[in-house]
Amino acid sequence: METILFIAHTESDAALAKSACEAMTAAKELAAALGAPLLVGLIGERAQPAADALANCGAQRMLAVEGADFAQPRYATDAAAIAALCAAASATLIVAPGTSRMNRVLPGAAARLGGAADLHATKIEGASITRWYYRQRMEAVQSRQQRPWLIGVDPGTHPAWTGEAGAATIERVAADLSDAQRRTVVQGVQSPSSGAQTIRPEAKLLFVAGAGWTKKQADGQTHIDDAQSIILGFLNATQASLGGSKSIVDLSGEGQAVLPFMTHLNQVGQTGSTPRHPKGLSTCCHGEEPHVVGWRFINERRAISLDPNCGWAHGKADVLYVADAFEVMRAVNALLQ
Repeated sequence: METILFIAHTESDAALAKSACEAMTAAKELAAALGAPLLVGLIGERAQPAADALANCGAQRMLAVEGADFAQPRYATDAAAIAALCAAASATLIVAPGTSRMNRVLPGAAARLGGAADLHATKIEGASITRWYYRQRMEAVQSRQQRPWLIGVDPGTHPAWTGEAGAATIERVAADLSDAQRRTVVQGVQSPSSGAQTIRPEAKLLFVAGAGWTKKQADGQTHIDDAQSIILGFLNATQASLGGSKSIVDLSGEGQAVLPFMTHLNQVGQTGSTPRHPKGLSTCCHGEEPHVVGWRFINERRAISLDPNCGWAHGKADVLYVADAFEVMRAVNALLQ
């Protein structure tokens, strides 16, 4: 009989992120489908607040590896913690949120346990998972006989679990930390200020800028400063997330004028990320394949383009505004003010 273990790391405030609550939904659905017991394993400096939030999730046991060593993401300590939780729970199927912290450590933890790991799962049905391959263009359903099987669930693929908090009883589990595992020391965190941050996974809107923002306009001149002011003004007013087409993020390597805040981390599409925002607005973009791939999970897609027959706009956008993006976004910013 299978034993389901939900594993998540706590945030800096000892709470659970939305992605963890989404993975909890997947774990509960899996336990219900298999008629298997559900257990919870938490990793972090303090686990009690997160455990209390999950007190009524239906878990038979609450396990935790906690302490200062587990406050920061670190491969050696996280792998040791996951291995200790899986061993203590005698778990065969482990479900975890597909965060950057979990994705980098799950395969190594599986190797320590003699099991297997699969990441980027979008659905779990019975003892099989659904996931995407080749930049989200191929969907596969796969299963494994090897146990334990560690599964990373992509954020945005399940509704977040919600339930009443309570008073949970935690079983503390000790993870084996040798001196070699403590060689990596976290000195601190460097991050951009909130005003400079342009990638916001939790934003309700994804704003994608194409290379048209850097090209010559109707007057025969480029207007990089104007484009920067318009785009950043919209992002600051709406707190939208910024995406970029491959053409615009590649401009810096071609010696052309670029938007200084646009990097390859913002790239969306065939060779970039595949975000999952409720709404998306594409501006000054062209082409078809990059947007079809990158916007697969965007629920409502709108585009601004001067070309009504553009491969992206024609049949791929739910709403198309045939207009100049500079003029439209200036008007939108004026309304937002």
